[in-house]
Amino acid sequence: MSQELFSLKGQTAVVIGGTGELCGAIAEGYAAAGAEVVLVGRDATKAQTRLDRIKDAGGNGYFVACDVGQKAGLESLLNEVIERSGKVDILVNGAGVNSPTPFLDITEEEYDRIMNINTKATFLACQVFGRYFVDNKIAASIVNLGSMSGLIPLSRVFTYSMSKGAVHNLSRNLAREWAPLGIRVNTLVPGFFPAEQNKKVLVPERVAKIMAHTPMARFGEAKELVGAALLLAANGAGSFITGHELVVDGGYSAMTI
Repeated sequence: MSQELFSLKGQTAVVIGGTGELCGAIAEGYAAAGAEVVLVGRDATKAQTRLDRIKDAGGNGYFVACDVGQKAGLESLLNEVIERSGKVDILVNGAGVNSPTPFLDITEEEYDRIMNINTKATFLACQVFGRYFVDNKIAASIVNLGSMSGLIPLSRVFTYSMSKGAVHNLSRNLAREWAPLGIRVNTLVPGFFPAEQNKKVLVPERVAKIMAHTPMARFGEAKELVGAALLLAANGAGSFITGHELVVDGGYSAMTI
């Protein structure tokens, strides 16, 4: 019974950011649950490494290169997936970039780059795939990657925090809009997980502060996001979950002093 609740058998999951560490782990989890996964990103080499692991575990998937900051690129992505897989059931928006630049030194170019990747790309993907879901009456699941900094102001990552705060708001708004159509939209909120986008931020002093504020006293591991991501995607276990911000943070958000 529990396997059926979390089964994604027969479904196609498009994982934007699937060539990265966190969303790559989510893609592996989806494949293990029976979904055909589409890894979306720019690095074919990283994608192939992940796809080899998926295949070795008995899963199925493929890679599509895409500039997710452009609507035309996302429309091309959707068309290719439909041509190759026949449909899409799950969308994960996980592309992201970060920067520790002090607030007064943030340039317009850096601001635009972060907002374009973290916010605009999610907005456009929800728009492109959302229209497909609505027009074809697909009871789909959209999982947007948020951030602890999108819930609680976090020092040194000003533009990143803004961009993720917008993703959180968009997700709730779309959940309200599309719930009558059976389309669920949720936000997966990682606490502190070492990943490519935050390596420059995680200097020793900052790591010490994070550990002091995390009851479990450690970073999360990518595999520890998989269960939560499965819950939000599965039509069995997660069928009545929408507009939710599912926090996976080792107790960070429960800590005060």
